[in-house]
Amino acid sequence: MDWIINDEMGLTVGHVVGWAAASAMVIGGVIPYVPQYIEIKKTQDAEGFSLYVCLALLVANSLRILFWFSSRYELPLLVQSVVMNVTMFLMIHLCVKVKRVNANNREHALRGDELHLPKVMTDTDTGASISTEAGGSVLKRVRSRHYLNDLDFKYFWNWTDFQSYLDFMLVVWAVGAAITYLMLSVLWFMESMGFVAVFTEAMLGAPQFLRNFKNKSTYGMSIHMVIMWTLGDMFKTGYFIVRKAPSQFWICGTLQVSLDIAILSQVWFYRKNSKPRDLRRGD
Repeated sequence: MDWIINDEMGLTVGHVVGWAAASAMVIGGVIPYVPQYIEIKKTQDAEGFSLYVCLALLVANSLRILFWFSSRYELPLLVQSVVMNVTMFLMIHLCVKVKRVNANNREHALRGDELHLPKVMTDTDTGASISTEAGGSVLKRVRSRHYLNDLDFKYFWNWTDFQSYLDFMLVVWAVGAAITYLMLSVLWFMESMGFVAVFTEAMLGAPQFLRNFKNKSTYGMSIHMVIMWTLGDMFKTGYFIVRKAPSQFWICGTLQVSLDIAILSQVWFYRKNSKPRDLRRGD
């Protein structure tokens, strides 16, 4: 009788641990972005966070969702990808909103400075100047707005409206779904897609690392976010190994942890350069 109870207790504990681990996988990946989201909203400054991190995660998790139709890996990993995509769109929406508000404030400040310039010209010249300056301001304001349908690669993923980011990903999903449907039976192609998906996710910290290196500062980057990245990626890599996920997952998970540690080391190297002006000069 005792051994039956012990077996039942062991099975119950196993189920609880399994569900806990699965839940941690689903929500654990998005938790590191909570402090970054709060910091951006509090400071109204999104310059320290690289939107290319969002691009890397959106592409990686979209490919991982498509890879599921071939590999049928664990359901929690699939749900995690969906949740991560939603989280990245929330981050993009906030960053675009904050940058737009800051740009509008700068434009208002410039117009205010122009109104206080001394009048040293004739009425005719002043009228022409105001007309020219007004036209220049409108032209500058128009050029300060960048959209996906401009098809200007120089401003790729640096658009000023949220809809452009959403439209781009809709195109990526449509093309990806069509290719997956046609190539689903081609094993090497689907395996390569799985590797590209997890490798892209493993390199998600690279834009932040390069941004910090360029600015010689980690100002605007949430240290709590990076610490949570590191802990989460360690847990995730261990989960991949224990659950015997496809080898692409744990190999790239190890690479991801290494990059997290490299970003953490930048906090120490650039600890003296933490003022906003350092970031502005770097940009």
